[in-house]
Amino acid sequence: MARFLLLRHLLAVTLLLALPLASAASTNTTLPALPLRTASRWILDAAGARVKFRCINWAGHMETHLPEGLQHQSVDFITTWIASQGFNCVRLTYSTDFALDPGRTINAAFSAAASPAGVSAADMEALRKKVVDRNPWIDPQKTTTWDVFAKVVDLLAEKGVMTILDNHVSRAGWCCNLEDGNGWWDAGLGYNHWNSRYFNTGQWLAGLQAMAAWAKGRRGVVGMSLRNEVREFLLQGTFNKREDWYRYMKEGGDLVHATNPDVLVIVGGTQSSTDLLHLRTGDKRMLDTSGWKGKHVWEMHAYSFTVTFPDPFRSCDMVKAQYGLFGGFVLEQGKEYTGPLFLSEFGVGMEGGPANGLSEKDDRYLKCMVSWLESNDADWAIWAIQGSYYARDKRADADESWGAMNHNFSGWRNPAFPAMLKGMWNMTQTP
Repeated sequence: MARFLLLRHLLAVTLLLALPLASAASTNTTLPALPLRTASRWILDAAGARVKFRCINWAGHMETHLPEGLQHQSVDFITTWIASQGFNCVRLTYSTDFALDPGRTINAAFSAAASPAGVSAADMEALRKKVVDRNPWIDPQKTTTWDVFAKVVDLLAEKGVMTILDNHVSRAGWCCNLEDGNGWWDAGLGYNHWNSRYFNTGQWLAGLQAMAAWAKGRRGVVGMSLRNEVREFLLQGTFNKREDWYRYMKEGGDLVHATNPDVLVIVGGTQSSTDLLHLRTGDKRMLDTSGWKGKHVWEMHAYSFTVTFPDPFRSCDMVKAQYGLFGGFVLEQGKEYTGPLFLSEFGVGMEGGPANGLSEKDDRYLKCMVSWLESNDADWAIWAIQGSYYARDKRADADESWGAMNHNFSGWRNPAFPAMLKGMWNMTQTP
């Protein structure tokens, strides 16, 4: 036991020494005063002090209904790593399938995941055994996928890390494109099979309500994102001035707040959470957020490949102007649409390129994004922690080159990356 404790201590010291200075300075082992609330463009704690989200995404929306990586490391190890790197929150993704199936055991989860994930039952069984070996508190015949989510949220909270629940997809699996069936509400105008066949509106609302009720017993859950990357296709969305977005985001937000009034309600725009422009142009119609007053947060996504933010002239000034045009404007104070802006997904390929592992395109994008976030001091979440998946693209234990952690979840995939975020780690503006 003494030898184990010594090794554990040495590991903790090693992790701390590996921190970038800005990250280490922001590390905290306690949660802010809860619940959180919003005022103007700020997220505030219960005492009125600003809280800035410095988050990392952790995928739990795939076919196993589990957060990724537990075949390689324990929940305790991964949550400790997150806290030690200076992140103060996790955007934890889930599927509506998961939300509506609280009793699925670990045995059942891996057995059922094989076919939709396109891998063999033998491969899934091998992964299941590794998960249980790394996490001996799991009884695969009794422990449910909801129990594992609870363990993740509770251990994060113990280490001062908040959780934001993100409804990533309806049908569990990889996201996102215009043919995966998860893009737009099936009850909306212009239904088409390609984009909406799995996005059952009634089930989506039921899933939000189930997760909001579950979160009431988890003190670390501070916010809920209503839906990841809604995206219209063919006659959807723009054909009726995004009436479906206004209607269903309001229904979802009202339901979440009525079920759990403590959590922030996080809303992304259309075009895969890249476009809020309709709030101030055309009809200039604000989303009705009166049902969750003092709890509203906007979210936005941006990558080097995002079509909403093209960079044909390699001009950071032009890209920043587009960020501001389509989403950043909500930070302007004193407007009807003013609110906190959470850049809940951004990221890069972590290895193989000439610029400290990044490609030239991703390096240019990241430097511009860092500059933009430093100037407005917005909240953010890097995509993503997982260095591998239980299964993806019909491959078991599939590698993720965009993962912050390496394949085995033992440390940074690219140790140079944290320092690339520079002043993003710092809080430079307050109310």
